[in-house]
Amino acid sequence: MRTHLHPLLSALQRNPTGAVLVTLQVAITLAVLVNAAAMVGRAITRIAQPSGLDTSNTFVMVIGGITKQFNVARAVSADLAYLRSLPDVTAATVTTGVPLTSDGFQEPLGRRSDGHGTTVAADLLPVDEQGLRALDVPLVAGRNFRTDEVAPQSSGHPFHDISSIIVTQSVARALFPHGHALGGTVYINGGQPLTIIGVTRDFMGPHLSGSAYNTVLLPTIVTQFGFYDLLVRTRPGTLESVLHRAKRHIGATHANGMIVYTPTLTGALRRLHAGQRNLVVFLAVITSIMLTFCCFGIFGLNTFNVGSRTKQIGIRRAVGARKGDIVAHFMLENAIVLTAGLLLGALLSLAIGQWLTRHDGMPRLGPAYLLAGMLVLGLVAQLAAWQPARRAARVPPSVATRTV
Repeated sequence: MRTHLHPLLSALQRNPTGAVLVTLQVAITLAVLVNAAAMVGRAITRIAQPSGLDTSNTFVMVIGGITKQFNVARAVSADLAYLRSLPDVTAATVTTGVPLTSDGFQEPLGRRSDGHGTTVAADLLPVDEQGLRALDVPLVAGRNFRTDEVAPQSSGHPFHDISSIIVTQSVARALFPHGHALGGTVYINGGQPLTIIGVTRDFMGPHLSGSAYNTVLLPTIVTQFGFYDLLVRTRPGTLESVLHRAKRHIGATHANGMIVYTPTLTGALRRLHAGQRNLVVFLAVITSIMLTFCCFGIFGLNTFNVGSRTKQIGIRRAVGARKGDIVAHFMLENAIVLTAGLLLGALLSLAIGQWLTRHDGMPRLGPAYLLAGMLVLGLVAQLAAWQPARRAARVPPSVATRTV
């Protein structure tokens, strides 16, 4: 016995409220599932990305003034001289940003002063001539900053008093896709022209939004804000001893300042990965709950339909419908509701993905996530309707005569 479309639509019209509610539930579940899967994919990618830094041998000391008499420039000079005198310190620099911690400046970087054209959100790391060694990132092109190019900051912004910068390969590829970054001119937030004198291997900066490797090194010592970060790289196996000595010495020499905290890059990376893992677990739990409730909704609607149509099912069995015909009828009926929900959910998924891209800077939602989400939700939803459909198929033809 064939299953025609008209009887299916007529059956749905008898209970339109349930069908509409399930359609909306499927649409909302798909929108959450797809966008959550995309966020989970990005989080897993973040965890797998190499930092590009010598995390196991590097620590940071964040120093802040506690009175107006704290002289940042003098304190920076004394601290660097002490740290660089230690035999187990490979390199030390001063900055106002800590990689892997979201602590630092981030500004749009582009090739045009008016801000139009291609731009990237770049982390800005002020460093001196030992910045590259402290970060343990090699140059792949160009040169390092000279000592005479590193000057104390004289204004409220760390990039207004410089003319040259060093960028990562990620920035170079984004702004100069044809490979002519070295010697190129760029602008930070539409400011004065800056010349790229060096390109380094990719490494993670403070912020991980957008590309984690979009980092720019600036040849300046920031003294404007009353605090500074000492980035110190040690010889392998000596980090703890160097950190203990440095905390004791620097803590005792700054009468008007204090050590705020001393994170290691290993700890920062561990906290970063923990945050990404927590996000993965949270989104997985939320989507699992929504998927479960969606399946219960579909199961409940089909169970109600079977229970309210026992007589009609018995009549169809009495006139020759086989068990397979009854199962096919309810599965196709569920497929119609499911298809409407998936189509509406696809539009909602794209709208939410576009909103996240515009407001949070997330990458555009890929079609693979949408197609995979529709396939998974479609299969799960059809399985949820399978048991009620089999129950309908077990209704005997004699029910038609008993209920007349």
